[in-house]
Amino acid sequence: MTVHTTGRQISRGGVTVVSVATTSAADRRRPTIRDVAAAAGVSRGTVSRVMNGGHWVSPDARRAVERAIRETGYRVNRHARSLVTGRANSLAFLLTEPQQRLFADPNFAILLRGAAEALDARGMTLVLLVAGNDKERANATSYVTAGHVDGVLLISTHENEPLIGSLLAEGVPTVACGIPLGYADRVASVSVDEIGGARAMVQHLKACGRRRIGMITGPLDTPGGRYRLEGYRQELGDAFDERLVAHGDYSAASGSAAMAELLERAPDLDAVFAASDLMASGALVTLRKAGRAVPDDVAVAGFDDSGLAETLDPPLTTMHQPFDRISAEMVSLLLEEIGGAPHRSVTLPAQLVVRAST
Repeated sequence: MTVHTTGRQISRGGVTVVSVATTSAADRRRPTIRDVAAAAGVSRGTVSRVMNGGHWVSPDARRAVERAIRETGYRVNRHARSLVTGRANSLAFLLTEPQQRLFADPNFAILLRGAAEALDARGMTLVLLVAGNDKERANATSYVTAGHVDGVLLISTHENEPLIGSLLAEGVPTVACGIPLGYADRVASVSVDEIGGARAMVQHLKACGRRRIGMITGPLDTPGGRYRLEGYRQELGDAFDERLVAHGDYSAASGSAAMAELLERAPDLDAVFAASDLMASGALVTLRKAGRAVPDDVAVAGFDDSGLAETLDPPLTTMHQPFDRISAEMVSLLLEEIGGAPHRSVTLPAQLVVRAST
């Protein structure tokens, strides 16, 4: 892993971690091809042709584009010229969450390891970038568009995540983990069947004789938060009760707080489905403090099966996400797109794993 920090490298194995130097306010909004085209009064296609040799461009248009490049301070994007300049032979694993989430949520580590293994088999390098705030987003965008990587594996995308728009504007090949809300038709993705998985879990809880089934959702601006709630709602049908829904942020602490909220609001609930195993672990803590036995009094179920579930007490029933396949598919789709293929998306099934918590 090779770790890039500002001014030095530390060798550790198959992943490259980059901590990008801070930028000035002027650098945070780098001019794009769109800016050059607007300044020159031509199309983006004309700008691209000028930067790739000037073929089929009139002398006047070429001069206008060259003048606009100087005036805007635009720097040529190596992705737009990869056929001419060659490739970096590396991809970015870009996490759009606060840095502590990388270590607190086991899902990210599994996805990172899988992507590193998939690239190692191809003789390529994986670069880790974390962009959880505006400064980190600007730095990550600057690093990616400087040509250090050939494309981006985008992890944990929230709706209205500004990085997606920046990557699209710069023409950076990108594949998202999970359906990128608001960009599903423009960005390739690899996801699990969130709705189908949630429905399968509720079906299981009902088959266990549970009738008052609560849910702890993830953030509703993420695909896991939105679509797992939708599956829960669909499967309950007319029995859906808004009072049995509480919201978390995928962390154990939020699961604990949401479970306390549900117990206060609906003390007769006999099952809870958490949209992540971490939140389910927090729910177990709250139930234990409240004197509720699991599963005798309340059944508890999660979603992920990243390794945490089987270590809990009792071991957690959950929906298994095939993280190894997700990583491999993301790498394959991204390399296809870098090679010139149109972007496409893949949906994988989630599998019910029954353990002692239900």
